[in-house]
Amino acid sequence: MTVQSHQNHRIVLASRPIGAPTQNNFRLEVAEKPTPAQGEVLLRTIYLSLDPYMRGRMSDAKSYAEPVDIDQVMVGGTVCQVELSNNSDFEVGEWVVAYTGWQEYAVSDGEGLLKLGKEPSSPSYALGIMGMPGFTAYMGLLDIGAPKSGETIVVAAATGPVGATVGQIGKIKGCHVVGIAGGEDKCRHAVEELGFDQCIDHKAADFKEQLAKACHKGIDVYYENVGGKVFDAVLPLLNTSARIPLCGLVSQYNATSLPEGPDRLSLLMGTLLVKRIKMQGFIIFDDYAHRYDEFAADMSQWLTEGKIKYKEQIIEGLDNTVDAFAGLLEGKNFGKLVIKVNQPL
Repeated sequence: MTVQSHQNHRIVLASRPIGAPTQNNFRLEVAEKPTPAQGEVLLRTIYLSLDPYMRGRMSDAKSYAEPVDIDQVMVGGTVCQVELSNNSDFEVGEWVVAYTGWQEYAVSDGEGLLKLGKEPSSPSYALGIMGMPGFTAYMGLLDIGAPKSGETIVVAAATGPVGATVGQIGKIKGCHVVGIAGGEDKCRHAVEELGFDQCIDHKAADFKEQLAKACHKGIDVYYENVGGKVFDAVLPLLNTSARIPLCGLVSQYNATSLPEGPDRLSLLMGTLLVKRIKMQGFIIFDDYAHRYDEFAADMSQWLTEGKIKYKEQIIEGLDNTVDAFAGLLEGKNFGKLVIKVNQPL
């Protein structure tokens, strides 16, 4: 049994970042561990998910979700264990998926908790391949991208938790899959481990030329999660009736102004019109929560059959969260980024 602390370490948003977030935008606080009231449980955070969307929550710009208030705990998906229970629906030691943020402990009345049982085989997977990133990859590609066998799919951030899953589902559906990633190691991983047909290094001087050669039949589905120069290279290669599921623009999250150069909006709009391209943004749980069971059934089967491979990068310690998150926005992570906050009970 792990020694239990009487303190709750938590990271709060101290100021709104301008550009890339730094340590100065956050504050590590020490508070008393909360006590659950009747009907509540005390949750011990074991794993904390770090995801690009969190950068948007640090800003007070209008978005699909409310920003985190200054001096409030930074939000985030977590996998927790029930340490104390005053709720008959939950037993001590039970694992749950929660949304308790960047802290060691939290109390909950049970609302919104997803049970994982007493002994889940890979509990952290609920933050990645079996959670929001995997679900995002699945619905964006299959519902909006609607790939057909033989078509060409391109996905950026190809070794990240969303991109890696998009590419592997594309292969299951019989498509030619081209990934885009930063660096030779990531590109090699996409091809040799994940089964992509090719993967292009966006840092290469001749990136555009390499992408065009890899997509000699054009691009039918571009799964957009990066934006920036990658999308500039993709745009002229899109085929008539191409589909673009839009789940993120990580290259732009730290931007404080529009990029230099000519306004390319007219070029984009013209291409969408002339080639009758469908480009659709989506927010996974807002748009597809009712289809989670469908995803979970397929993904569980693919994992069991070895058709989907999954890579995690687990970093120990809540105090490493800010640096890890800053690195995530620069593409320094390799696989799904998870902070191990506490040892299990």
